[in-house]
Amino acid sequence: MELLKEKILKEGRVEEGNILKVDSFLNHQLDIELLNEIGKEFKKRFKNENITKILTIETSGIAIGAITAQYFNVPVLFARKTESKNLDNETYESNVYSYTKEKNYKIRVAERYLNENDRVLLIDDFLANGKALLGLIDITKQAKATLVGAGIVIEKGFQHGGDNLRNNGIRVDSLAIIDSLEDGKIVFR
Repeated sequence: MELLKEKILKEGRVEEGNILKVDSFLNHQLDIELLNEIGKEFKKRFKNENITKILTIETSGIAIGAITAQYFNVPVLFARKTESKNLDNETYESNVYSYTKEKNYKIRVAERYLNENDRVLLIDDFLANGKALLGLIDITKQAKATLVGAGIVIEKGFQHGGDNLRNNGIRVDSLAIIDSLEDGKIVFR
């Protein structure tokens, strides 16, 4: 998606540890016009899949998931990272390791909102090692729902999470794949 790549080159910042900061438009401050184009692109790529639910993970995936869900006219469901009295007692749970936070956490989805009748599209902002997606895939399997695939805004191709998922038969459509962040230079696939 050329519009996204241009935005990454113009506003993205590469920091130590191969961290790509896109917080000016994607995961802190949101560029709604860009998110609308991202949602349209995911709809175009997955239009024939009869999706019934968008599943994402809090926090950064929620905005992207919500805007994408409007194009499919389906609910967006997000896995929670924190316990809450507002969350049902009956939940699907999975453990996820966060690369950027360098810690493990448990994600939860209320059982009442995901079941064997659902056709699920996973949506997330970044794909690096694939741990967040593996957690969402695990929850989808626990619910006996059908996993249609994953829509990723930015994939760090050099960390191989996307390759590993694809090699295991998971459809992963990334709008921008970065092959290198060496010396602060962003190189797209």
